[in-house]
This record gives sequence, structure tokens and C-alpha cells, in this order.
Amino acid sequence: MPFGPASRLGVSLFDETPPVEWVSGSSSEDAETIIKAVYRQVLGNAYVMESERLAVPESQFKRGELSVREFVRAVAKSDLYCSRFFTSCARYRAIELNFRHLLGRPPLDLEEMRGHSTTLDTQGFEADIDSYIDSDEYQNTFGENFVPYIRGYKTEACQSMVQFTHTFQLVRGASSSSLKGNLAGKSPRLNSLVIQSTPTAVISPSGDGATFRDPAGSARTRLGVGSGDQGKVYRIEVTGYRAKVVNNISKFRTANKVYMVPYDKLSEEYQRIHRQGGVIASITAI
Repeated sequence: MPFGPASRLGVSLFDETPPVEWVSGSSSEDAETIIKAVYRQVLGNAYVMESERLAVPESQFKRGELSVREFVRAVAKSDLYCSRFFTSCARYRAIELNFRHLLGRPPLDLEEMRGHSTTLDTQGFEADIDSYIDSDEYQNTFGENFVPYIRGYKTEACQSMVQFTHTFQLVRGASSSSLKGNLAGKSPRLNSLVIQSTPTAVISPSGDGATFRDPAGSARTRLGVGSGDQGKVYRIEVTGYRAKVVNNISKFRTANKVYMVPYDKLSEEYQRIHRQGGVIASITAI
């Protein structure tokens, strides 16, 4: 289940694009579509020149020697990926991009990021790439034949409101590449936010939201009268509450709601809204 109207959240590009799956017996044209989709997702929507394409893995995939999953692995372990998203990036920026490119979501918390940092230190780059692709999460979500896709704005991919808001730090500027969609460039976007478990405002993708710079007023310190000692109050706009339906006609009109929620109640409110069938249109610090 996705949150809110996709156009308002700025995720319509992902929400309106169906997952790409390889089906046995598909044509060479279908294989080329899969290859382009893998490059687009794994390389963060960056442009790939003809000379940069991976001729051998592409040929192996077309001959049926590699599954989609193994072709994803080949691209993610390539010198092309390593040079763009590992050796030229800060450590935690590289890790958050791996989550975006290979699992389609932001990291859950600091411990999850530390785990991958430890793998990089003890086993190296290729072993860390394997840890994403060989995970139960990858297998259960994408299996052998689906191209990974952005899913961090969907409830089944998030475990907390904080993680949901962090999705938008990674996917804003989707018409550009992972490195050009935000003024932060190759610097980490989520490191301090994950360390402090700090949510960010979900703002319109138009104007300043197109590059999703941290807006003024984002909670960085524990401030706010009456908000408790866990941070600022957040305004959550919820729409699309669905009443019981009879003959495709709702017995009750849908309603939009606005809630003012302290930081320490965000996850609880997130779960309540989800249980009641609401969809979140925006989250802003006040």
C-alpha cells in the first residue's frame, strides 16, 4: 500500500511504473528492456554510455546463463558502479545508496548501517554487495526474476515513520541521478538523521522540493513548547480514509484529517493511520 496521492508525494514515477519481470521464453526485445531497467535502477537513473555497458554479463543474461538477480549482482559489483557510488563517495553515503539501488528503500536505523560498514571493513566491497542481494529481504521481495524498484514509500517496506520520511531524502530529483538529485551530492544525506532517529519533512517535489534540501525547521534538537522532550511537533496531513463500500458506493464520504503529533508519538500514529486505511499526504515540522 503506497502512502498518499502519488502526485502530491512526488513518487508518481515509481508508483505508476509496474515492476519489471523476466519471464522464461521472452523475446530479445524483452531482454533488452530488462537490461535497461537494471541499469536504471542499480545505477540510480544515471546515464550509461554505450562504451560503459557490461558486454559479457549482458550476453550471459541474454543466453539464459544469468538470472535477473545475478545480472543485478554483476552490475552492482562492476567497476562502473564501484567508481560512481563507492570509491568516490563517503562511506555512509555509499551504504545509503546501496539500500536505494539494491533494496529500494532507506536504511532502517544506525545498527543496520553499521552492519554494512563492518562488512566493508572486514570482507570488502564485493562481499557487502552480496549481503544485500543474498538477503532474505531481496529474495522475498524481488526473487530471481524481478528488477529491484523503489518501494520505500510503501508501508510494507517501512517499519517506522522515521524510515518512511527518509525515503524522500533518497528519491527526490528522480529525473536526475542518485548523485545529482540533491545538493548534498556525494555527502551522506541520512547519516546524522539515522543516528538521531530524526524524521524529515515530506514536502512538495516542486520548487525547492525538487532537490529536497533539508528545509528550515527540520527537527535537529529537542525543542518545542508542549512537545515533550523528544523533539518538535509534526503536522501530518492524512487523506483517503475509506469507509465500508456497498455496490461500489461508499456509505460515508471520505475525509481529510490533520494531526499534530509529537516526535515520540510518530511511529504510534503511523501504525494507527495505516490500520484505519488512511494515506499520508504530507508530514512537516511545525
